[in-house]
Amino acid sequence: MSSTHLSLHCHVIFGAKHQRPLIAQEWRSRFHAYIGGAIRTLDVVPEAVGGVADHVHLLIGIRATHRLADVMRDVKRTSSAWVHDTIGDKEFQWQDGYGAFSVSASLIEKVKNYIANQEEH
Repeated sequence: MSSTHLSLHCHVIFGAKHQRPLIAQEWRSRFHAYIGGAIRTLDVVPEAVGGVADHVHLLIGIRATHRLADVMRDVKRTSSAWVHDTIGDKEFQWQDGYGAFSVSASLIEKVKNYIANQEEH
């Protein structure tokens, strides 16, 4: 085979420091859109971004050349800076770490729906 082909999708969850409900409903959709753009900037595919007041869910498609730890470090850093600069909450921080789970291609739509309906969970 002369090229690399892979289907690598990860469901990633990470939360606000001390699980505090800091992500306000009034700016949450803009925040999720910003996170999606930050993911795209890293040449990662943001298949779904969602969450509630205290945590975020991502479904991302990563390339063979990516390291998930580097992607998450950059996403958390830039999204935290967005909250500081745009919302003015200089105290906002993410918890250390994240949960990441591989998703088979057959379950992508189910995970997208789960992320889209976070308010109901």
